[in-house]
Amino acid sequence: MTVTVGHDKAKTRQTLTAGGKSVAFYSIPAAQAAGLGDFSRLPASLKVVLENMLRFEDGKTVTLDDIRAFAEWGAKGGQNPREIAYRPARVLMQDFTGVPAVVDLAAMRDGILGLGGNAQKINPLAPVDLVIDHSVMIDEFGNPRAFQMNVDREYERNIERYQFLKWGQGAFNNFRVVPPGTGICHQVNLEYLAQTVWTDKDQNGAEVAYPDTLVGTDSHTTMVNGLAVLGWGVGGIEAEAAMLGQPVSMLIPEVVGFKLTGSMVEGTTATDLVLKVVQMLRKHGVVNKFVEFWGDGLDRLPLADRATIANMAPEYGATCGFFPVDDETLRYLRNTGRDEARVALVEAYAKANGMWRGADYAPIYTSTLHLDMGEIVPAISGPKRPQDYLALTAAKASFAKEMEASFKRPQGVQVAVKGQDYTMSSGKVVIASITSCTNTSNPSVMIAAGLVARKARALGLTRKPWVKTSLAPGSQVVSEYLEAAGLQVDLDAVGFNLVGYGCTTCIGNSGPLEPAISAAIAEGDLVATAVLSGNRNFEGRISPDVRANYLASPPLVVAYALAGDMNIDLTTEPLGMGTNGPVYLRDVWPSNAEIAALVEATVTRAAFQKKYADVFKGDAKWQAVQTTDSETYDWPASSTYIQNPPYFRGMSKTPGVISNITGARVLAVLGDMITTDHISPAGSFKASTPAGKYLTERQVPVSEFNSYGSRRGNHEVMMRGTFANIRIKNEMLDGVEGGYTIGPDGVQTSIFDASMAYQAAGTPLVIFGGIEYGAGSSRDWAAKGTALLGVKAVIAESFERIHRSNLVGMGVIPFEFTGGETRKSLGLKGNEVISISGLDGDLKPLSMVPCTIAYADGRSKTIQIKCRIDTEIEIEYVEHGGVLHYVLRDLAKA
Repeated sequence: MTVTVGHDKAKTRQTLTAGGKSVAFYSIPAAQAAGLGDFSRLPASLKVVLENMLRFEDGKTVTLDDIRAFAEWGAKGGQNPREIAYRPARVLMQDFTGVPAVVDLAAMRDGILGLGGNAQKINPLAPVDLVIDHSVMIDEFGNPRAFQMNVDREYERNIERYQFLKWGQGAFNNFRVVPPGTGICHQVNLEYLAQTVWTDKDQNGAEVAYPDTLVGTDSHTTMVNGLAVLGWGVGGIEAEAAMLGQPVSMLIPEVVGFKLTGSMVEGTTATDLVLKVVQMLRKHGVVNKFVEFWGDGLDRLPLADRATIANMAPEYGATCGFFPVDDETLRYLRNTGRDEARVALVEAYAKANGMWRGADYAPIYTSTLHLDMGEIVPAISGPKRPQDYLALTAAKASFAKEMEASFKRPQGVQVAVKGQDYTMSSGKVVIASITSCTNTSNPSVMIAAGLVARKARALGLTRKPWVKTSLAPGSQVVSEYLEAAGLQVDLDAVGFNLVGYGCTTCIGNSGPLEPAISAAIAEGDLVATAVLSGNRNFEGRISPDVRANYLASPPLVVAYALAGDMNIDLTTEPLGMGTNGPVYLRDVWPSNAEIAALVEATVTRAAFQKKYADVFKGDAKWQAVQTTDSETYDWPASSTYIQNPPYFRGMSKTPGVISNITGARVLAVLGDMITTDHISPAGSFKASTPAGKYLTERQVPVSEFNSYGSRRGNHEVMMRGTFANIRIKNEMLDGVEGGYTIGPDGVQTSIFDASMAYQAAGTPLVIFGGIEYGAGSSRDWAAKGTALLGVKAVIAESFERIHRSNLVGMGVIPFEFTGGETRKSLGLKGNEVISISGLDGDLKPLSMVPCTIAYADGRSKTIQIKCRIDTEIEIEYVEHGGVLHYVLRDLAKA
């Protein structure tokens, strides 16, 4: 490697030679030498953002003071929340959130024509990859035909969406689609798309190297931080703005250093480790912060394990969980088929720009935590939140306590399943699913699952008959090495047949249970359980029949399928009776040496190269999808999947102003940890719901409803599904579950119908919430639906990062209680009238404004609330009615 000074920009542009090729790059050491500040002890994750400032410094959007602020961050002990304009290198999408984003782009083409502009102005300026992974549903399972039958049903249900995405691939520049059946977007990103160091030509045609960065329309975009690629989830709204050249407005974050030491012990997995990490970081508090992992424990932590930890950053609440470049990064890049020249560039670049984790790596952090990996024990998390960590030894007792305290169900109720020789009771595991990129990206835990299946099969065990089992890998490479190891046949034998390549159970596409089992659960009001190797276990997410959901490693998922009951202590009681007597977990659990030997033999560079050779081509079904070739989309009037949204209709050329909110009524009073699943569910819905009635009126049979997630291209369905989770509880009502409220006439009704009545009367609406409002997935429809329901403000104790940003991006203002006030301390019932002033003057970011609450009994109280419009550019977004309106007017004017 050689570094020589080339043409400079603030004396920072230099030349790097690696792999026989010279490229320009923006040097942080050179910036320090030029007197811009001491950056030597910045965390690597923050140096990635600093490099972005150096590269895009123009004296306007990015200034030298923005660059100097990073040196001040270090001098102030890891704190300097200055607003900066950050430009990620690319955008990643999946189809649930990607379809509405492409719908918005298509609508913006219509909108810009209405403003007298050029439709070709609406094109991604940054590269965009959309991976279709959220649409496959587990209708068929436990047999050799499951995969093909599920794929066939996927195309039948979603052909309108796939035709639309194919149109978008042809209509927009810089937009690629990875077809169905390839894998999960984050795993495809980790194994193929990501490069760690990116190269591109600048405006002068010179090749420039820079860190690979991205934002994604899925919260688990963070997974790729395990490969030292800085990325995080944003709403589709914010991603669209980034695609169209709008920088991401953010504050320089605090960085929490998480030191890992020691080594994982025999019998533990990366899943056990990440569940402990989630618990620790949730307790520490890392919302809106970067977490960076360091310490000598990383020397013994494979990249797949790092990716598992990075994947679950949304679960511990951080913006990202970052692992710096080191030798393990290079090994993984090489083993997954990246070019040798790319691997050489990554090493040379990281070392030249101070982003390499060597033995002396010891940056400044805002705060730190420490975990000795030798203390990790087998664990699960549940039954409702990822941070509800349970050592496996405590799982049985914890479930018994939950039955009394949370579910309030008698444990002894049993219901015989008609035509079967067993009974159903609370605690029975009805879903056991190896699912999600979180764990299926990790060969060690997948091989371990296969070995558990092999040993169980040899001892005469199989799944219990009431358990719906499924295997949905995050990429085709997983099937390649499971087949090569001879383990797929063992997994098949205990019910874990391949059901598809996609997110499936993890995002609620678990499919229906056997009718008799579903009926028994309903008849007995039972607490059925699910065990999955995913990252989310929120209420109502996995299955409408399941109340308790547990996250576990893939081998433990197999073990629970064999046991079939959360009332069994897997550490001391038998999983079942085998051919020669009782079989215990210790009898089927593989050794670390067994796992490592098979990983070494079957997870090869050739396997990755083979499976990603034609990643954008797709199978015959995808190639046969027909679409139109046109600049603007010909919206089919009869489609119930794709409709032209109302955001840009009749839009003026000039923005409006932010007005005070007066005479607002309360649409819902919600509790703590209201997730985006509560606000905008992704799963199935019934004919009796507003969304179901809408489809029924259009002659769509219930069997073809599909899911909320698949219909995100139709605002009419999605606004009817907002706040419609079957488990959401509006505190305006007494113990009622589901999307209900009190309408203007004082009668209980659906939230959608109440909203329509209030909007017809010209009455603004507000939502009240507790702590961590908007936690979970980065689904933009949680904000879009809120806006379309006429909600002008959400007042909560605290917000999760992505949802707060999404609300602002849709013109809905988030506010936080201050002074210890909460919805409870204020005695809110939902019949109050709310007015918020101080918005119509010179509103500044994070201003304190008065909120007056007029109670039904004639009392009135005024409190101070914090306006969570965090930056100056967000003020402009709200003035325009949203970030897309801002971008559209700017492009039309240009």
